[in-house]
Formats: sequence, structure tokens, C-alpha cells
Amino acid sequence: MSEILSKRFKLSILIILVLLVSTGCMPGDGSYNLQKPANFLSGIWHGWIAPISLIFSIGKSNIRIYETINTGFWYDLGFYIAIISGFGGLSLSRKKRKGN
Repeated sequence: MSEILSKRFKLSILIILVLLVSTGCMPGDGSYNLQKPANFLSGIWHGWIAPISLIFSIGKSNIRIYETINTGFWYDLGFYIAIISGFGGLSLSRKKRKGN
């Protein structure tokens, strides 16, 4: 029983740490400007953490889901790829197991 609690505790700590680390890279935090706009890789990252950004945007008005200062098409493409793949869109290409 204590082994299960220990695993749950470790998992809880890991989830909290991941949430804290990801909050430092959210769209709208002021780290991008016209000289250095968000690029393709930033779009991928922002797409992956979009659900977390949505939750944090409730409490902080400067946090957004989407970075407005970006490179255009390439940022949009990265964001879209991450949203689709992050929510199971790529599962269409996976093999389905046959039932026994």
C-alpha cells in the first residue's frame, strides 16, 4: 500500500514540476519582440502547452495561448502541428490492434 502512495507522490511532484517549468515559456510573457519574434519551434512548444496556458491565462491577463509577435506562417504551422499531434490527431496513422 505504501508503495502505491509513494508512486502517486512521485508522480504528483513530477506533474507540479512540469507545470512550473512550462509556465516560464508561455506565450505573452514578453520574451519575444519585433527583432526576435516567435518562430517554428516556439510554435510547436506553444501548441503543446496550450491547455496549460489556457488555465494560467485565467489568473494572469498577459498570458495567452498564442504568441502574437511571431514569424507568421512558420509559427502557425508549428503551432498547428503541435495541437494536432498533441491531442491524438496522429493516431490515425497508427496500426489498430485486432481484438482476440
